[in-house]
Amino acid sequence: MKKLSFLNKFLYLVNSLIATLLLLSFLLPYISPEIIPFSGILSLFAPVLLIVNIGFVIYWILKLKKHFLLSLVVLLIGWFVATPFYKMSDNNSSLNSDLKIMSYNVKSFDLFHKNKKETKLANGFHFISDKNPDVIAIQEYYQTKKNKFVFPYKFVNLRSKKSKYGMAIYSKYRIINSGSLDLKSEGNNIIFADIIKNKDTIRVYNAHFESLRIKPNEENFGEKNSEKLIARVGNSFKEQAKQTQVFLAHKKTWKGKIIICGDFNNTAYSWMYKQISENKKDAFIAAGKGFGKTFNYWFPVRIDFILTDEDAIINQFKTFTVDYSDHFPIQAKINWSN
Repeated sequence: MKKLSFLNKFLYLVNSLIATLLLLSFLLPYISPEIIPFSGILSLFAPVLLIVNIGFVIYWILKLKKHFLLSLVVLLIGWFVATPFYKMSDNNSSLNSDLKIMSYNVKSFDLFHKNKKETKLANGFHFISDKNPDVIAIQEYYQTKKNKFVFPYKFVNLRSKKSKYGMAIYSKYRIINSGSLDLKSEGNNIIFADIIKNKDTIRVYNAHFESLRIKPNEENFGEKNSEKLIARVGNSFKEQAKQTQVFLAHKKTWKGKIIICGDFNNTAYSWMYKQISENKKDAFIAAGKGFGKTFNYWFPVRIDFILTDEDAIINQFKTFTVDYSDHFPIQAKINWSN
């Protein structure tokens, strides 16, 4: 093989840096953002690092250079230690006894942002009604008369008595208990509802962890104020770590069947995801397909999750790429063998 040209030497240097960053990202689930706040930023870009490394493998193979081994080895390590980035096949089975649950950050139903595609016959309310979930966990909820959901049971937790913003859980099944963890955050919280399905009592958590406040198509890490943005995001990751500890302490008090869903504002390569998903089954990994992208950003990022018990059966998982919010709704069909 010929020696590398100047361009290829430069590309290999970049390749080495990207491969190293990806390798470091595999360690992030073991590092709390309270210790290293900015480590969380790397977790956000783990999907991009994966894609770029795959690109380098293809490039060097086409060039007939053994340098493809660098990224290939790192990717193989990730195959065994990291959360799957892409699912080749899904599970489309379904049973009548499945619990169909949806999680959706509706961004206040986008009531204050007109969508040119939206018509009187098609909006977020109609979408949810059309999909007809048994249970829906809503983040960034806004109480409005336009809400025409037909659910016999609900738990709505607003920020204050005067506020119309908050979180909600709607259910076709009776809710026998509900509550809020009352996180000390301006716009984020975790609520729960215990529902009765047949003889089972299932606790449904609806989580909305600290927001990063990154606006699609408006802000990114390459702008003039990127230093302020990075500092703000770093503080958000620290808050997420604290909120995760509050959640885990509360979850320990529940010994029954459980479903955890919501907007984590972080990826499956993060410390908080590893903590929360411990001894849990990720519905996307169990039955999803593709990248599982849930946030309408320029790269495939999965920050909305549905997690449940390890012994639960996930018969279906779907991500709906509709434009009624900056998040995409996700839905799973879950069953238990006993």
